[in-house]
Amino acid sequence: MRLLLISPGWPKGRLWGELGFKFPSLSLAALAAVTPPSWEVSLRDENMESIDFGAAADLVAITAMTPQAPRAYEIAGAFRARGKAVVMGGFHASSLPSEALLHVDAVVVGEGDLVWPQLLADFERGELKSLYRPSGLLDMEMIPVARRSILDGKGYLLTNTLQTTRGCPFDCEFCSVTAFYGRKYRERPVEQVLAELEVLRKKNSFAFFVDDNLVADRRYALSLFEGMKGMGFKWLSHAPIDFARDHELLQAAGESGCVGMFVGFESLNQDALVAMGKVTNRAASYLDDARIFRDNGIGILGSFVLGYDGDTPAVFEAILRFCEEARLEAAIFPILTPYPGTKVRERLEAQERITSNAWQDYDMGHVTFRPAGMSASELQTGHEWLNRSFYSFSSMFKRIFKLHRSVQVFAPMNFGFRSAIRRTGKSIKQGFATEPQRYGENP
Repeated sequence: MRLLLISPGWPKGRLWGELGFKFPSLSLAALAAVTPPSWEVSLRDENMESIDFGAAADLVAITAMTPQAPRAYEIAGAFRARGKAVVMGGFHASSLPSEALLHVDAVVVGEGDLVWPQLLADFERGELKSLYRPSGLLDMEMIPVARRSILDGKGYLLTNTLQTTRGCPFDCEFCSVTAFYGRKYRERPVEQVLAELEVLRKKNSFAFFVDDNLVADRRYALSLFEGMKGMGFKWLSHAPIDFARDHELLQAAGESGCVGMFVGFESLNQDALVAMGKVTNRAASYLDDARIFRDNGIGILGSFVLGYDGDTPAVFEAILRFCEEARLEAAIFPILTPYPGTKVRERLEAQERITSNAWQDYDMGHVTFRPAGMSASELQTGHEWLNRSFYSFSSMFKRIFKLHRSVQVFAPMNFGFRSAIRRTGKSIKQGFATEPQRYGENP
């Protein structure tokens, strides 16, 4: 039997479709790892290559986030028109399985590791069900090492991505993670992670932990960092800003090779932080926190959510000034997006403030709701101004051209974002960004 795994492309003319550095789908490599040896497995990532809709495959499996859903449905339709069975999973299908089932033969809701072997067995017997939902949570000791051989030859920036934990103990209202994984924080045994890293470092000294909060369990994180010392990795992951207040743990991370963390600042307004459920953030200490990260050799990719009810048009310049004063090595500025399954969507729906369900616009770069403190146009324009200003040469010079070990990662990242933002701006001016992008062979 032949299984074709597909990651839909991000549309050109949108930021994530224009970025030059690409990372693979770890979830598809994880599914490949729990696929029986009797199946022949291949991968097509539309961000790296076109899709051959005439490919020999018995079953097609697609994963997609919400802005990729329209393209995922197009791909599914093209394969089904050719007589292929299609299954779909991921955040969007898990939140809206009834919608996804209008386009595919079966949907996997939530973590697919447990139900995937059963789905394949059902398919082989001709008894594929329409919905697969795990009855419990996967024992983290049972997570197999991702089958990264399917990623070979694709041209990714790196394939050393791995996951050590699942879930997040916090419950921010805008975040899809809790809806998907739940608030229970689960950890793989440290010795298993270290054994996987031993194999990975033979290929590349860089690694990226995709965990949504790598340091939520202090004891676990400290054990992991101590085990990584001396392995020679330069690695990145995600951590909350209050990580800066645990000097022992932060130092251990730096000594183990951490060169950067994705950090959700989210807002400079403490009232907005409370409203969104960001319980660990203290806006008054942000400057000191950022300095402590840098003092330990760890750069920051900051994130600021734009459009919360306390935001006015003055927020854009205030965030830019803060980022430059804090010398944040990089940042993203997502527009508040009411993703299916999130608490913020429930709130905005109850307030009748959602203005669009065009999923391709749920890319954190388009306004899909009615803001409270400014017009939708002001929010859209401010978002675009902030991106251009932050990734201007003058701002980049202020923030990153200092002697700091994280520059080796963040200098290329800044130039990559700058180029992508400029291409995005050109596409908007030419009117391309309003149309879904077709990739490869026409369905």
